[in-house]
Amino acid sequence: MGATELDRIDLTLLAELQRSGRLTNAELAERVHLSASACLRRVQRLERDGVIAGYRAEVDPERLGLGLQAFVRVQLKSHDAERIDAFARQVNDWPEVVTCHALTGDMDYLLHVMVRNLEHFSRFLLDKLLAQADVDDVNSSFVLRTVKRAQGWVLGE
Repeated sequence: MGATELDRIDLTLLAELQRSGRLTNAELAERVHLSASACLRRVQRLERDGVIAGYRAEVDPERLGLGLQAFVRVQLKSHDAERIDAFARQVNDWPEVVTCHALTGDMDYLLHVMVRNLEHFSRFLLDKLLAQADVDDVNSSFVLRTVKRAQGWVLGE
C-alpha cells in the first residue's frame, strides 16, 4: 500500500491531533479553519485510510514505577524464518519491551525496555532475553535523560 496523498490542511489536522488528541471536533475545526462537518469528514478519511492508526494516552513511566529505561541491541545466532518468528513472538510476550525494531547492520534487533530498577533489568536480561537459545549477543545502553520526546512528527515540506 502506497503513501496517502495529504494536503496542507491534512498535515495541520494531524499535527494538531498529535499535540492534543482529546480536542473536540469543533475545537479541531476552529484550529485548522474548517467547518465542523468538513473537519470531521477529513479526520474520518484519515482514519479510514490508516493515516491515523489509533488514539492512545501518553503515560509517564516513572509514575507507574518504571524508573529505568534501556535500549538493548540483540544479535541472533541464526536467521532462518522459523527462529526469527519465534524470537518475535517471544518479544511480544515480554511486558518490559515497549518497542522492538528489526535492524540492518551488525545487530538484528533494537529493544526499548522499561523496568522498575537495575534488579528488574537484570532479571529480564538473564531470565528472559539471554535464556533464549538463539540469542548470540546483547549490548545494553541505559537512558540517562530524555532530550526530546515525540510530540508529533508529521513532516510538512
